[in-house]
Amino acid sequence: MMRKLKCKYIFKDDYNPGYINGAEGGINSQGEIVINFYLERHALPNELTFSLEDGKLAPKEGETKPEDLKDSFVRVIENGVIMNYKSAKEIYKWLGSHIEKLEELSTSEK
Repeated sequence: MMRKLKCKYIFKDDYNPGYINGAEGGINSQGEIVINFYLERHALPNELTFSLEDGKLAPKEGETKPEDLKDSFVRVIENGVIMNYKSAKEIYKWLGSHIEKLEELSTSEK
């Protein structure tokens, strides 16, 4: 006789998935995989100083803080996960199957 089990998902009222475009991490001292997800983007200034000309802001920006703003980018890390080997293998398999589906869809649309 086959028995059925229900899985009920519990999530907070403010659950809101975030966009990521990268990850960093590795294996910790406990042998678990640590993944920290980030959003990489251009750096934003902490402060801008403008010149005033005739009571109006000058058309060009003045000083920025930090000074190396144009040579900077940031990786905003808001969340991460820690998993054991078995969970990592299952997620790897699950993710791989979804990647295969996306690849099939993209080739069938051509």
